[in-house]
Amino acid sequence: MSLVMEILEDLWNTHLSYKGMRVNLLGIPKPFEHNKNSFHSTMSRLRKNGLVEIKSGKWILTKEGKEYCENKRKLSLKFHSPFILNAPKNLLLMFDIPESRKAERNWLRWHLREFQYSMIQKSVWVGPSPLPKKFGAHLKEMDLYTYIKTFKLAKPYQISKR
Repeated sequence: MSLVMEILEDLWNTHLSYKGMRVNLLGIPKPFEHNKNSFHSTMSRLRKNGLVEIKSGKWILTKEGKEYCENKRKLSLKFHSPFILNAPKNLLLMFDIPESRKAERNWLRWHLREFQYSMIQKSVWVGPSPLPKKFGAHLKEMDLYTYIKTFKLAKPYQISKR
């Protein structure tokens, strides 16, 4: 996990502390594995970006920080391929996800590769059908479904090997 996500997750989740130090339920101090300077510069950058702020002498997560964490959690969800190896490629999938949502585009491409889809162009893929229902539901939850079009092919697509 990156330092940014570790900090934001720690601010999101409540922790016990004793004399200013984070402790677990038994009161044993939790170790911090990062360089102190790296931590301070990361906190400064998070504050500058509006993800965290200081209130009453304590660092807290802002509304934007919570949204950022939720988006990262959605992107961390992984789906495994339900398709058998070399399943017929009979679904054409095209998408036009805006540049501002680059992380979501990369997440989708990763999953299409996981589902044994072949890239024809960066936003045109062909692979087995149908896509898993949970995957489709997650696309709707992430508000990506509106950017995706699928077409069922009459005959399976044959990839030519040159």
